[in-house]
Amino acid sequence: MFSLLQRFQTVSNQAVTYLCLIAAFIALSSWLQLVQNDAFSIPVSVSNIRPTLNVRTSRYYGSQNGKPKQNSKLAFDLDADLGRLFNWNTKQVFLYLTAEYNGSERPETKSEVTYWDKIITSKADAHLSLHDTKSKYSVWDLEDKLEGRELTFKLKWNIQPWVGPLIYGETAGNETIILPNMKQSQKKKKPKQSST
Repeated sequence: MFSLLQRFQTVSNQAVTYLCLIAAFIALSSWLQLVQNDAFSIPVSVSNIRPTLNVRTSRYYGSQNGKPKQNSKLAFDLDADLGRLFNWNTKQVFLYLTAEYNGSERPETKSEVTYWDKIITSKADAHLSLHDTKSKYSVWDLEDKLEGRELTFKLKWNIQPWVGPLIYGETAGNETIILPNMKQSQKKKKPKQSST
């Protein structure tokens, strides 16, 4: 006859096996629902990108030993309906605006930086219509200068489900700009003085 411990082990092994199978079914079915809703090609509009460059000497802005480093911030407009990313297994969506660019000293290297992010917790909040939104982060490169770089902006997302692995993707469409040189960027920031 089986002991009580052996019976408990058999029951718990079966329970864990069934729970793993149910979790795999939930993850697969919610991913298939995203594919069916065409969530991996959502059109968005990132427009009116206005970058500014400044020089920082603080180590919090990439400077080392007080050596000046160019930093970039920007303002932008964003229009997106991300409702297709939500289904019964979506806990929240992490959304972030990235820029890709090549190095100036080594053009074969690609860098990707994040300017802005947002966490969306419900389908009701999934329609974004943002105007003149400021970037959350000041961006710098390992190289000293950013001016003249061609940046390609993409809106990427990460679904955090209740059950299953994280799901990554990006929206359809992107915007490309060239960062101005420092003199042009500073002219844009200076207010016009009125003559009296």
